[in-house]
Amino acid sequence: MRIITFNANGLRSAAGKGFFDWFAGQQADVLCVQETKAQEHQLREAALLPKGYHAHFRDATTKKGYSGVAIYSKRPPDAIVTGLGRADFDEEGRYIEARFGNLSVVSIYVPSGSSGEERQAFKLQIMEWLKPILDGFLGSGRDYVLCGDWNIVRAKNDIRNWTSNQKNSGCLPAERAWLNGLIADDRGDGTPAPAQGWIDTFRALKPDAVEYSWWSQRGAARANDVGWRIDYQLATPGLRPQTCAIHREPRFSDHAPYAVDYVS
Repeated sequence: MRIITFNANGLRSAAGKGFFDWFAGQQADVLCVQETKAQEHQLREAALLPKGYHAHFRDATTKKGYSGVAIYSKRPPDAIVTGLGRADFDEEGRYIEARFGNLSVVSIYVPSGSSGEERQAFKLQIMEWLKPILDGFLGSGRDYVLCGDWNIVRAKNDIRNWTSNQKNSGCLPAERAWLNGLIADDRGDGTPAPAQGWIDTFRALKPDAVEYSWWSQRGAARANDVGWRIDYQLATPGLRPQTCAIHREPRFSDHAPYAVDYVS
């Protein structure tokens, strides 16, 4: 089973840069997208609906052309869930879940706090609210793959400029402690790992690799590989990731697609 997650920073823009041409050769079973930046009727065009896939969307209703998540799957889902019961999060189009038997594949877009104090406060509120929900998923007996842009790095190997970003959203100690407190490995920032936790599929397969999934569009960040790893697939322990790859090239947005193969 191959799952790809991708923050498109505008799915129509990414499609115009050849994303779906590239995707056609990836043999993915599921594609999770964040930041579609469009309403569903704008995404129901032939060029944005790859042949052989079922497409499901959750738009932002608070502001058109903002946020938005999607899931494309070869197999029709048994059910689709498009919210977690908190209006200010759900209405920004930040969560969609496809259920296939005992497996749930989620496309989630955790808020960014980089635009200012108000959004950072909202991000921290969402993190606190999400924690028991994610703990519930972990203990539910279902298999989950949480795909998405989490807007948080875990540790020094996940960001080029570790020291200079300590006071910036996405690398704040409280944010890292929250994310590392979900994940049961020793590749975080020193935050104690839970005895039972999520698998960071990238670190499970590449424990010491230095690879990034997002680069600022300012300056020559991508050319100089001044990046952050903020796009993840977190899996429940019953799932076994076999291979993974961050596809830095071709370039479709400021993020790179991240693909994981799981043992069936």
